[in-house]
Amino acid sequence: MLSNSANGIYWMARYMERASYMCRLLHIQSEALVDRPVSEIQFGWRRIYTAINRNPLGGVQAVGPLDDYNLVDAYLLTDELTFVRDNPESILSCLERGRENARQIRHCVSDQMWTALNTEFLRIRDVKLTDIWLASPSSFYEELLAAIDRFSGVATATMYRDEGWHFFRVGQFIERVQFGCSLLLTQKMIENQSGELAEASWRSLLKIFHASGAYDRTYSIEIQPDLVLDLLVTDRRIPESLLRSVDRTTQELSSLGDGPDAATSGALRRLAGRLGALLRYDWPDRDDRDEVLRQVLRYSRQLDSLLSKTYFNYAFQGVPRSDI
Repeated sequence: MLSNSANGIYWMARYMERASYMCRLLHIQSEALVDRPVSEIQFGWRRIYTAINRNPLGGVQAVGPLDDYNLVDAYLLTDELTFVRDNPESILSCLERGRENARQIRHCVSDQMWTALNTEFLRIRDVKLTDIWLASPSSFYEELLAAIDRFSGVATATMYRDEGWHFFRVGQFIERVQFGCSLLLTQKMIENQSGELAEASWRSLLKIFHASGAYDRTYSIEIQPDLVLDLLVTDRRIPESLLRSVDRTTQELSSLGDGPDAATSGALRRLAGRLGALLRYDWPDRDDRDEVLRQVLRYSRQLDSLLSKTYFNYAFQGVPRSDI
């Protein structure tokens, strides 16, 4: 497979997975705006902006106190995270970039995948927040999330199982590790700074990972933060747990085989193995779990960089592809 095609598939998958996370976060936040305490609403905004490492509207610092988010109207924050193209993390930006990658590699994706992605992008391209704000913002995010899930399902059902499929899956899993790890670190950081978080904040975290039912069946309905973290980090039965995502990344990399440079290919597999070992063996025994999560995030970013060097921007007869 051409490196440009592989790169396009990989980033298409990452953008769509990122859009899914943003939909889930904003769906929960839009529901909280109706009747939840102000402190819970402020926490929700801070969790989103800290996780994506962005200051809202270029103003309020994401590392400030929770009540800083009173300075910015919820309407403007929602708009920036949903429809503002200048924000690379907004849902519309992610869908637009995912669609552009798919357009450039139409020969590598199924017709059904292109139709699902293109249709949904065109549906929301000209929607304004005023169109949904007075009706039901939560219904809008619920419908959009269902469309993104359909795209993933269509890809699973129709995509040809060649190298492109494995790059698609690697993109999904690496995005899950990075975004999921950022969310968990943000949750822990805010808890450490505030001393304690309401049970609702941990319950909403479980909803973001589609793990509420699994937690209740495993531990009961009483929320215990350490048990929530254990479940979301190491339970491989949770589809988006960190360990499952890392293990699936390792499997897909094995299916891809070596890139043009056997040395970088080996380094990539070893790094994926270290990442899995960190979650499987270090996490249960270490008390500094915040540091473990930070190390997981660093490793996952290194994994993304090494993946690019191995398969997308490798040297060609001694000359990096970016210089050709």
